[in-house]
Amino acid sequence: MSQLKHVTIKTISEVTKLSLTTVSRVLNGSAKKYRISDDTQKVVLEAAKKLNYTPNQAAVSLRLSRSFSIGLVVPTLSNPFFADIASIVSHSLRTKGYSVVLMDCDENEATEVEAVKLLAAQNVEGVIVIPSGIDSSHINILIKRNIPVVCIDRYYEDIPVSYVATNHYTGAFSMTEYLIRAGHTKIVCIQGSHSVVANNLRVKGYKDAMAANKKAWVKVVGNSFTQDNGYIETRLLIQKKERPTAIFTLSDTIMLGALKALAEEKLAIPYDISLVTFDNSSYLDFLACPITSIAQPVNDIANISIKLLLDTIKANANGVKLDQMKLLISPSTVYRQSVRILK
Repeated sequence: MSQLKHVTIKTISEVTKLSLTTVSRVLNGSAKKYRISDDTQKVVLEAAKKLNYTPNQAAVSLRLSRSFSIGLVVPTLSNPFFADIASIVSHSLRTKGYSVVLMDCDENEATEVEAVKLLAAQNVEGVIVIPSGIDSSHINILIKRNIPVVCIDRYYEDIPVSYVATNHYTGAFSMTEYLIRAGHTKIVCIQGSHSVVANNLRVKGYKDAMAANKKAWVKVVGNSFTQDNGYIETRLLIQKKERPTAIFTLSDTIMLGALKALAEEKLAIPYDISLVTFDNSSYLDFLACPITSIAQPVNDIANISIKLLLDTIKANANGVKLDQMKLLISPSTVYRQSVRILK
């Protein structure tokens, strides 16, 4: 059979000499229900394969009253961590028959609000959100429309929405303790956005570890998950008379800015200053000095979130209400060569 353009079930019907009804029932998976023979099914399926037939998704959606689309709202794709999550989620959902509507919000709450409103208007079946801030009022739009929502990495604690995230607190606590065990007492934390729950939990982990070890030299600086923030704060820190022996950046993007500042001052890692980070992007192994990092379980977080969302979509379709899930997954520390042992 030669390949035909604009292949439809009518095309397959004409080629196989079978009725439209028979072809339709085979292709939509209801052949057994209507007792269509295995031989007939084989003829239809082989014809569909040879003709490169693909179902009209719009028609399928209309027939089933479903959109087969999922919204994915991320703070920014310029951050490798969020880009990794977007890639894993998009690929996994495509294999399950869903299209993904991706919204990059440029770490802007107002843009996120508009993105959520747009997704709600597009009749998506569910939404995965990595929030850019602390205001959750726009998520209530989805809740009121009974559109399932799952938050990844960052989350809201004041609304009934499931989330899956790294245990940011324990990750930061353990990294700070590691630096203290290595003999560092002057440890500065360069944080990201103050309105992000993940940032605030990491800062708390750092502060609590310092307090638990009776280290009075506690200093938190910075205000965004950007390279510029890391660069500016590090330049200021290393100009001081009493500079830190170690810097803990709360994201890899901040860390890149810190690296630039240290390189400009010709300060070597870890001999002149130690540097650790939170996120563990793949490129950390290939830097001049590989950087010790807290590794978030990205694959686990993404895949669990997808399962939660699809389970909720299925439950809603059957009139069943599932309980919200609040899951924190422990991160791990990847030890490289960026920390000098002082004792």
